[in-house]
Amino acid sequence: MNKTRYNKVFCEKLQVKENELESLAIKETPLWDSVGHMTLIAALEEEFDIFLEPDDMMALTTYKKGFEILGKYGVTFE
Repeated sequence: MNKTRYNKVFCEKLQVKENELESLAIKETPLWDSVGHMTLIAALEEEFDIFLEPDDMMALTTYKKGFEILGKYGVTFE
């Protein structure tokens, strides 16, 4: 369930298809620039009712890394 929600945020905010998610990385995805990054962070925080620490915001540089970071805030992916 959480992975579906996570994927939806990435797809909507970065305007990508689900089959593109695994390879997403900041600055390698057209809409994932500095502004897009903050939009993505805000959407993830709202979706999962969390508040990311600044270091974690900066570390979230790939789709895959996000699983680890959100896990620190109690979000589980199965």
